[in-house]
Amino acid sequence: MAPYGGEAKSVKMKTVDVYWSFRSPYSFLATRRLRTMPERWDVRVRPRVVYPIAIRTPDFFQKIAPQWTPYLMRDIFRLSQYHDLSMAPPNPDPVVMNMATREIAAEQPHIYRLSNLGVLACEAGDATGWAFLDEVSTLIWSGQPWTEGTLLAEAAARAGLDLADLDARASAGEARIVGEIEAAQAELDRAHWGVPTMVLDGEVFFGQDRIDLLEWRLETLGVARR
Repeated sequence: MAPYGGEAKSVKMKTVDVYWSFRSPYSFLATRRLRTMPERWDVRVRPRVVYPIAIRTPDFFQKIAPQWTPYLMRDIFRLSQYHDLSMAPPNPDPVVMNMATREIAAEQPHIYRLSNLGVLACEAGDATGWAFLDEVSTLIWSGQPWTEGTLLAEAAARAGLDLADLDARASAGEARIVGEIEAAQAELDRAHWGVPTMVLDGEVFFGQDRIDLLEWRLETLGVARR
Protein backbone atom coordinates (compact mmCIF):
# COMPACT_ATOMS: atom_id res chain seq x y z
CA MET A 1 0.00 0.00 0.00
CA ALA A 2 1.34 3.45 -0.86
CA PRO A 3 1.50 5.77 2.17
CA TYR A 4 -1.54 8.05 2.47
CA GLY A 5 -2.81 7.02 -0.95
CA GLY A 6 0.14 8.54 -2.79
CA GLU A 7 2.88 7.00 -4.90
CA ALA A 8 4.95 4.43 -3.01
CA LYS A 9 8.47 5.62 -2.22
CA SER A 10 11.49 3.73 -0.98
CA VAL A 11 12.35 4.50 2.62
CA LYS A 12 15.46 4.05 4.71
CA MET A 13 15.31 0.89 6.80
CA LYS A 14 13.44 1.60 10.01
CA THR A 15 14.38 0.34 13.46
CA VAL A 16 11.87 -0.76 16.07
CA ASP A 17 13.29 -0.76 19.59
CA VAL A 18 11.56 -3.34 21.79
CA TYR A 19 11.81 -3.04 25.58
CA TRP A 20 11.32 -6.53 26.99
CA SER A 21 11.70 -8.40 30.30
CA PHE A 22 12.11 -12.03 31.32
CA ARG A 23 9.28 -11.96 33.87
CA SER A 24 6.63 -10.28 31.75
CA PRO A 25 4.03 -12.75 30.44
CA TYR A 26 3.04 -10.19 27.83
CA SER A 27 6.66 -9.98 26.66
CA PHE A 28 6.63 -13.74 26.23
CA LEU A 29 3.35 -13.62 24.34
CA ALA A 30 4.77 -11.02 21.94
CA THR A 31 8.19 -12.58 21.42
CA ARG A 32 7.57 -14.90 18.51
CA ARG A 33 5.68 -12.27 16.49
CA LEU A 34 8.40 -9.71 17.13
CA ARG A 35 11.15 -12.21 16.35
CA THR A 36 9.61 -12.97 12.97
CA MET A 37 8.68 -9.39 12.05
CA PRO A 38 11.85 -8.88 9.93
CA GLU A 39 10.70 -11.88 7.87
CA ARG A 40 7.56 -9.93 6.97
CA TRP A 41 8.94 -6.38 6.76
CA ASP A 42 12.14 -4.66 5.70
CA VAL A 43 12.74 -3.47 9.24
CA ARG A 44 15.20 -3.96 12.08
CA VAL A 45 13.57 -5.14 15.32
CA ARG A 46 16.07 -4.52 18.09
CA PRO A 47 15.51 -6.27 21.47
CA ARG A 48 16.32 -4.17 24.55
CA VAL A 49 16.35 -6.13 27.81
CA VAL A 50 15.15 -4.32 30.95
CA TYR A 51 14.37 -5.48 34.47
CA PRO A 52 10.75 -6.37 35.27
CA ILE A 53 8.61 -3.69 36.88
CA ALA A 54 8.80 -5.61 40.17
CA ILE A 55 12.53 -4.84 40.22
CA ARG A 56 12.33 -1.34 38.77
CA THR A 57 9.43 -0.35 41.08
CA PRO A 58 9.53 -2.74 44.09
CA ASP A 59 6.30 -1.45 45.64
CA PHE A 60 4.32 -1.70 42.40
CA PHE A 61 2.44 -4.86 43.37
CA GLN A 62 1.61 -3.51 46.80
CA LYS A 63 -0.24 -0.58 45.23
CA ILE A 64 -2.28 -2.29 42.54
CA ALA A 65 -6.03 -2.89 42.86
CA PRO A 66 -7.10 -6.34 44.08
CA GLN A 67 -8.77 -7.06 40.73
CA TRP A 68 -5.47 -6.65 38.88
CA THR A 69 -3.88 -10.06 39.45
CA PRO A 70 -6.99 -12.21 38.81
CA TYR A 71 -7.60 -10.35 35.56
CA LEU A 72 -3.94 -10.70 34.55
CA MET A 73 -4.00 -14.46 35.07
CA ARG A 74 -7.23 -14.90 33.10
CA ASP A 75 -5.98 -12.64 30.32
CA ILE A 76 -2.56 -14.18 29.75
CA PHE A 77 -3.84 -17.74 29.57
CA ARG A 78 -6.65 -16.93 27.17
CA LEU A 79 -4.15 -15.01 25.04
CA SER A 80 -1.85 -18.03 25.03
CA GLN A 81 -4.76 -20.08 23.70
CA TYR A 82 -5.61 -17.40 21.14
CA HIS A 83 -2.01 -17.35 19.87
CA ASP A 84 -1.68 -21.15 20.13
CA LEU A 85 1.20 -20.92 22.61
CA SER A 86 1.67 -23.40 25.43
CA MET A 87 1.86 -21.56 28.75
CA ALA A 88 2.03 -22.45 32.45
CA PRO A 89 3.05 -20.55 35.60
CA PRO A 90 6.85 -20.25 35.93
CA ASN A 91 8.58 -22.75 38.19
CA PRO A 92 10.27 -20.88 39.80
CA ASP A 93 9.18 -17.30 39.27
CA PRO A 94 12.13 -15.33 37.80
CA VAL A 95 11.46 -12.72 40.52
CA VAL A 96 11.48 -13.93 44.11
CA MET A 97 8.37 -12.42 45.67
CA ASN A 98 6.16 -13.10 48.68
CA MET A 99 2.81 -13.56 46.96
CA ALA A 100 0.86 -13.03 50.20
CA THR A 101 2.44 -9.69 51.09
CA ARG A 102 3.56 -8.80 47.52
CA GLU A 103 6.99 -7.91 48.87
CA ILE A 104 10.00 -8.30 46.59
CA ALA A 105 12.90 -10.18 48.18
CA ALA A 106 16.25 -8.46 48.57
CA GLU A 107 18.05 -11.49 47.14
CA GLN A 108 17.22 -12.18 43.49
CA PRO A 109 19.15 -15.21 42.23
CA HIS A 110 17.38 -15.45 38.85
CA ILE A 111 16.34 -12.19 37.25
CA TYR A 112 19.70 -10.43 37.30
CA ARG A 113 21.40 -13.46 35.80
CA LEU A 114 18.74 -13.85 33.11
CA SER A 115 18.85 -10.16 32.22
CA ASN A 116 22.65 -10.13 31.96
CA LEU A 117 22.58 -13.22 29.75
CA GLY A 118 19.91 -11.63 27.60
CA VAL A 119 22.00 -8.52 27.00
CA LEU A 120 24.97 -10.61 25.90
CA ALA A 121 22.77 -12.66 23.59
CA CYS A 122 21.37 -9.49 22.01
CA GLU A 123 24.88 -8.13 21.53
CA ALA A 124 25.59 -11.18 19.36
CA GLY A 125 23.02 -9.82 16.89
CA ASP A 126 19.29 -9.19 16.77
CA ALA A 127 18.48 -12.64 15.39
CA THR A 128 20.56 -14.39 18.03
CA GLY A 129 19.12 -12.17 20.74
CA TRP A 130 15.55 -12.90 19.72
CA ALA A 131 16.31 -16.61 19.48
CA PHE A 132 17.65 -16.59 23.03
CA LEU A 133 14.74 -14.53 24.40
CA ASP A 134 12.29 -16.82 22.63
CA GLU A 135 13.86 -20.09 23.77
CA VAL A 136 14.42 -19.01 27.37
CA SER A 137 11.05 -17.32 27.86
CA THR A 138 9.32 -20.34 26.32
CA LEU A 139 11.15 -22.53 28.84
CA ILE A 140 10.30 -20.25 31.77
CA TRP A 141 6.61 -20.14 30.83
CA SER A 142 6.44 -23.89 30.17
CA GLY A 143 5.98 -24.71 33.85
CA GLN A 144 9.11 -26.87 33.83
CA PRO A 145 11.64 -26.48 36.67
CA TRP A 146 13.79 -24.33 34.41
CA THR A 147 16.60 -23.76 36.96
CA GLU A 148 17.24 -27.49 37.34
CA GLY A 149 19.49 -29.77 35.34
CA THR A 150 20.46 -28.73 31.83
CA LEU A 151 17.17 -27.16 30.74
CA LEU A 152 18.50 -23.58 30.57
CA ALA A 153 21.71 -24.70 28.86
CA GLU A 154 19.66 -26.58 26.28
CA ALA A 155 17.52 -23.50 25.64
CA ALA A 156 20.66 -21.41 25.11
CA ALA A 157 22.07 -24.05 22.78
CA ARG A 158 18.91 -23.96 20.66
CA ALA A 159 19.65 -20.26 20.19
CA GLY A 160 23.21 -21.10 19.14
CA LEU A 161 24.82 -20.00 22.41
CA ASP A 162 26.82 -21.69 25.14
CA LEU A 163 25.39 -21.03 28.61
CA ALA A 164 28.68 -21.56 30.45
CA ASP A 165 30.40 -19.07 28.15
CA LEU A 166 27.58 -16.54 28.61
CA ASP A 167 27.71 -16.91 32.40
CA ALA A 168 31.48 -16.41 32.43
CA ARG A 169 31.28 -13.30 30.27
CA ALA A 170 28.35 -11.97 32.28
CA SER A 171 30.34 -12.30 35.49
CA ALA A 172 33.42 -10.64 34.01
CA GLY A 173 31.48 -7.78 32.44
CA GLU A 174 28.68 -7.31 34.96
CA ALA A 175 29.20 -3.59 35.57
CA ARG A 176 29.11 -2.79 31.87
CA ILE A 177 26.06 -5.00 31.28
CA VAL A 178 24.15 -3.42 34.16
CA GLY A 179 24.94 -0.05 32.63
CA GLU A 180 23.42 -1.22 29.33
CA ILE A 181 20.25 -2.37 31.10
CA GLU A 182 19.96 0.90 33.01
CA ALA A 183 20.42 2.88 29.79
CA ALA A 184 17.63 0.86 28.14
CA GLN A 185 15.42 1.46 31.18
CA ALA A 186 16.03 5.20 30.97
CA GLU A 187 14.88 5.09 27.36
CA LEU A 188 11.82 3.07 28.37
CA ASP A 189 11.00 5.54 31.14
CA ARG A 190 10.83 8.33 28.57
CA ALA A 191 8.40 6.30 26.45
CA HIS A 192 6.27 4.25 28.85
CA TRP A 193 6.49 2.23 32.07
CA GLY A 194 5.55 -1.26 30.91
CA VAL A 195 6.76 -4.04 28.65
CA PRO A 196 6.70 -4.96 25.93
CA THR A 197 6.99 -1.45 24.58
CA MET A 198 7.88 -0.91 20.93
CA VAL A 199 9.22 2.44 19.71
CA LEU A 200 9.36 3.39 16.03
CA ASP A 201 10.58 6.87 15.03
CA GLY A 202 9.66 8.10 18.50
CA GLU A 203 6.13 6.69 18.29
CA VAL A 204 5.28 4.38 21.19
CA PHE A 205 3.30 1.14 20.93
CA PHE A 206 2.72 -0.52 24.31
CA GLY A 207 1.62 -4.10 24.74
CA GLN A 208 1.47 -7.33 22.78
CA ASP A 209 -1.94 -6.22 21.50
CA ARG A 210 -0.37 -3.29 19.62
CA ILE A 211 1.78 -5.35 17.26
CA ASP A 212 -0.89 -5.23 14.54
CA LEU A 213 -1.04 -1.46 14.93
CA LEU A 214 2.75 -1.26 14.70
CA GLU A 215 2.68 -3.24 11.46
CA TRP A 216 -0.04 -0.94 10.13
CA ARG A 217 2.25 2.01 10.88
CA LEU A 218 5.10 0.34 9.02
CA GLU A 219 2.79 0.11 6.01
CA THR A 220 1.70 3.75 6.20
CA LEU A 221 5.37 4.75 6.30
CA GLY A 222 6.06 2.86 3.12
CA VAL A 223 8.19 0.14 4.67
CA ALA A 224 8.52 -2.69 2.16
CA ARG A 225 7.03 -6.10 2.81
CA ARG A 226 9.33 -9.06 2.37
